[in-house]
Amino acid sequence: MEALRPYILSFIPLFVAVDAIANIPIFLSLVEHSSKTQRRKIILDAVGTATAVAIIFMVIGKWVFSLLGITIPDFQIAGGILLFVLAVQLLLPGAQKSVLTSSHDKDMGIFPLGTPLITGPAVLVTTLMMMNSFGALPTLVALILNMFFVRITLVQADVIIKFIGPGGIRAFSKIMYILLAAIAVMMIRHGINGSFLK
Repeated sequence: MEALRPYILSFIPLFVAVDAIANIPIFLSLVEHSSKTQRRKIILDAVGTATAVAIIFMVIGKWVFSLLGITIPDFQIAGGILLFVLAVQLLLPGAQKSVLTSSHDKDMGIFPLGTPLITGPAVLVTTLMMMNSFGALPTLVALILNMFFVRITLVQADVIIKFIGPGGIRAFSKIMYILLAAIAVMMIRHGINGSFLK
């Protein structure tokens, strides 16, 4: 179990940040008039784009920080604040995770589904933090598993929304946002410890 610990601890924050269940209503509204073949292509585009963007950020993120003279504690504090603000905004009444949800473009799998809905600021920040805390391999495995879960939820979106209902999805999402806020506070705490309490 000790060997699996980094993978589990990397998976959970990414699962919270991705929040695959919350994307289901948006996905269904975007593909409402699409055929099954078009849906499959949109899902492949969305998951492929989301995974690629996150992996590219994993590879070049630290290099960019080094170039700009940004330390990991700096990023933990800034990233934690950003995550906290995002979580609070999503928790506010009437707030929703939406961007151009009325568009029905052929590239909707890339934008807005792939990014920023699946891989947005929260996922990018969390990915880099997990890589710094647990290493590249556990983070990469956790990321791929999360993207596989996203693919399953999108493929089975109709079944899931019938089973738990719109209210259930909203309740699940609110819990995820509270967890995201807690993770943000943890990041800020670690950043403060690293910067000021060495």
